Amino acid sequence: MRIVIAGGHGQIALRLERLLHARGDEIAGIVRRPEQAGALLAAGAEPVVCDLESASVGDLVKHLESADAAVFAAGAGPGSGIARKDSVDRAAAALFADAAEAAGVRRFLVVSSMGADREPPEGTDPVFAAYLRAKGAADADVRARAGLDWTILRPGRLTDDAGTGLVTLGESTGRGEVTRDDVAAVLAALLDEPGTAGRTLELIGGDTPVTEAVKAAAGG
Repeated sequence: MRIVIAGGHGQIALRLERLLHARGDEIAGIVRRPEQAGALLAAGAEPVVCDLESASVGDLVKHLESADAAVFAAGAGPGSGIARKDSVDRAAAALFADAAEAAGVRRFLVVSSMGADREPPEGTDPVFAAYLRAKGAADADVRARAGLDWTILRPGRLTDDAGTGLVTLGESTGRGEVTRDDVAAVLAALLDEPGTAGRTLELIGGDTPVTEAVKAAAGG
């Protein structure tokens, strides 16, 4: 497959790029800064420099043409303020979805966040609350698109521990941690499982091998 990943320099995205490259897929990763290109090349991905906060749909369509799938893994990241949570985590997700539809790329994965469907509890840090609201709005936008075979993945608290290959994946998992390695492995498996289209799935560490968990989520 040819897969285009928005946010190609992110920690999960780089892990995903390595996995996809190892299995023989062709990957393009969209990055904001030219100096990020080296990390993508090392992961086996083609770097595409394009700022999602200033790009047009047309700019992205030319990068998505001929792709078999698209993955939105971009985020404003730590240290960013409320405004960028909206411009990246919400608006850039909608822009990428617009471009995928325009380019005829139906398979569309989103890396979201657990808790994005609920109003943040009183006392939540304002920036984190803005992040959750932005993720929730982006997810709602993608879910409303008939032109995409979307799957939204909502991991629990992310860790940098080594992946176990064992997860809990479902519509509601409860709170928990999950390694970035295992999130990337689940995303790679979701790309191969069209039966998960139209599903919003939570993900934490667990006892089920990734491939079995994804197959079960697809109703298999």
